[in-house]
Amino acid sequence: MKQRITLVLVLLAGLLLGALLNNYYSTGEQSQAQQSATDADEPLYWVAPMDANYRRDKPGKSPMGMDLVPVYAQAAGSVEISPEVVNNLGVRTAPVAPGTLRTRISTVGYVQYDEDRLVHVHPRVEGWIEKLYVKAAGDPVEQGEPLYELYSPQLVNAQEELLLALKRNSERLVDAARDRLLALQLTPEFIASLEREREVRQTVTFRASHSGVIDNLNIREGFYVKPGTTLMSVGALDDVWVEAEVFERQAALVQVGQPVTMTLDYAPGRNWRGQVDYVYPSLDEKNRTLRVRLRFANDDRTLKPNMFAQVVIEVARQDDVLVVPREALIRTGEQDRVVLALGEGRFKSVAVAPGRMDDNAVEILRGLEPGDTVVVSAQFLLDSESSRSSDFKRMHHEVKADVHAGHQGHHMGAAHD
Repeated sequence: MKQRITLVLVLLAGLLLGALLNNYYSTGEQSQAQQSATDADEPLYWVAPMDANYRRDKPGKSPMGMDLVPVYAQAAGSVEISPEVVNNLGVRTAPVAPGTLRTRISTVGYVQYDEDRLVHVHPRVEGWIEKLYVKAAGDPVEQGEPLYELYSPQLVNAQEELLLALKRNSERLVDAARDRLLALQLTPEFIASLEREREVRQTVTFRASHSGVIDNLNIREGFYVKPGTTLMSVGALDDVWVEAEVFERQAALVQVGQPVTMTLDYAPGRNWRGQVDYVYPSLDEKNRTLRVRLRFANDDRTLKPNMFAQVVIEVARQDDVLVVPREALIRTGEQDRVVLALGEGRFKSVAVAPGRMDDNAVEILRGLEPGDTVVVSAQFLLDSESSRSSDFKRMHHEVKADVHAGHQGHHMGAAHD
């Protein structure tokens, strides 16, 4: 009986000791957890809103007179700021969602003649300019209107050969003489008049082959000219070309037939609509740009050669692409980032791979998922704090459901262009 009583007492003592030890360790763990939570709630330091390098170990004012912002310790490079500071900084966010991207290429160009219809006037013989009917570059001319009169011994001899062949009544010689006059740019009407009147003309009048305006007028009355001399050019202005240049990174976006909008300081408030007429096959070796030829109608002759123009090339629209506001993207020389809003005043920088851009949005190829939220204002301050310890090695990010229990954070792999 005594042995049984002793055994019961030993068991009761063991149970009592186990309960005391369990209570001791549980109390210690709770105290340690409470201490950790208290430490996590304490700011690491305070930083100036406009200068991330200005840090203090207690609240105060920045050199610009602004309240210092508290920075809390968070996992995986995220930072936490109080709701009051979020409001004071004017932090705005936007959702990441599929949208429409209207890419446009803005550049400049110069108005030029339509070179398909630009005619350079050269004489076929040597001689002297006896009379010049056009006096200055820019003068309009109509098809068939006289340009200049030329005295040339060769033309006189060619006329005499035709009259001599007619007098001999030799059809073969007549045909040969006619062909020579045609080769020297004399018109069939002039030859017919010569055959009818049988009188050699000392000077010959040359006329415009088509309507346009005079350009590069290089002669005056009395000039001696020869076949190598460019007398003038005649260009049409009812259609014009605009030579523009685009950056190398935009070259793949330009295609023949794309619509183009053009404006000029010469005519404020007016827009011209044209299209891409030709994309040149090579880049400029000095400035690494691609030349693009645009075509515009110019029925009222408002557009004049060498005018400076601003042009916008409309690239094909893209639907259902993942986009964020353009101001959300932080571009650096080594990495492109955005700042994610994780809720409860927590923010984290993640690397992204941007694609095409328009005036308002940028395409995100890698780094974000639909439903994420990005910061579109005051993100540079948040990025400067978060990116110091943010992990960019993983190519995905996760957020724990219980934000009070702990935050896994968003992790992102470094994206390269």
